[in-house]
Amino acid sequence: MMTIISLLLLASLLPHLTFTAHVNVGIVNGTEAKPHSRPYMVSIQSNEMHVCGGFLISDEFVLTAAHCWNRSEILTVVVGAHDLRKSTSSDRIGVKSYIPHPSYISQFSWNDIMLLKLQKNVNINNYVKWISLPKNGEDVAANTLCSVAGWGQLETEGPKSDRLMEANVHITNNRECQKKWGEMFSFSQMLCTHGHGGSCLFDSGGPLVCGHTAIGVTSFGYNLLCNSLEKPNVYIKISPFIPWINSNI
Repeated sequence: MMTIISLLLLASLLPHLTFTAHVNVGIVNGTEAKPHSRPYMVSIQSNEMHVCGGFLISDEFVLTAAHCWNRSEILTVVVGAHDLRKSTSSDRIGVKSYIPHPSYISQFSWNDIMLLKLQKNVNINNYVKWISLPKNGEDVAANTLCSVAGWGQLETEGPKSDRLMEANVHITNNRECQKKWGEMFSFSQMLCTHGHGGSCLFDSGGPLVCGHTAIGVTSFGYNLLCNSLEKPNVYIKISPFIPWINSNI
């Protein structure tokens, strides 16, 4: 089981390794995204290897999951990418400052959200744009059609994808999420999804997008099976964190 968990995540997973794994999602049962159709998507990398997803929320800030950084690693952000093997339209940018939520609790994934301030502002163009965020307290109804994307594993214990993959998902009723995750699930902070396709390892930090708005940050899922029906993928709800985001950017 250990082989499916990246070293980046190991420290944060130790308290509940046998129960759940943070999803560093690679999209199972998905399709390849149209190149640059999601210009807000970024690949967060360590030693030039993809470890997490993230997304631009301004020309200077990326939003991602707090567990994507172990507080000692130096991360870089690749913007404007589709195929990570090619750098024709992409740009690698260093991180000037890491801003994990001050109340992040790794054991339960509460407040699993982080801002990355980039060392330079991105150049906004057809390949690089930020995505809008919800209003403070805004909610999304159960069964709403949304989507996820990432460069994570294509199947449980499978390879990561070089090209950006995507899948449609539906918002699950919060009571169902809590039934399946128990005390791991926070009504006020989290939501989960169901669908034929979904997140897998190495997509953590990527956005849950409904319409043209990022409403969630990919946080965790079942470590034994990506996109499990029994333990659905869980996202940190962005809307409760809007005041925190605004105070930092």
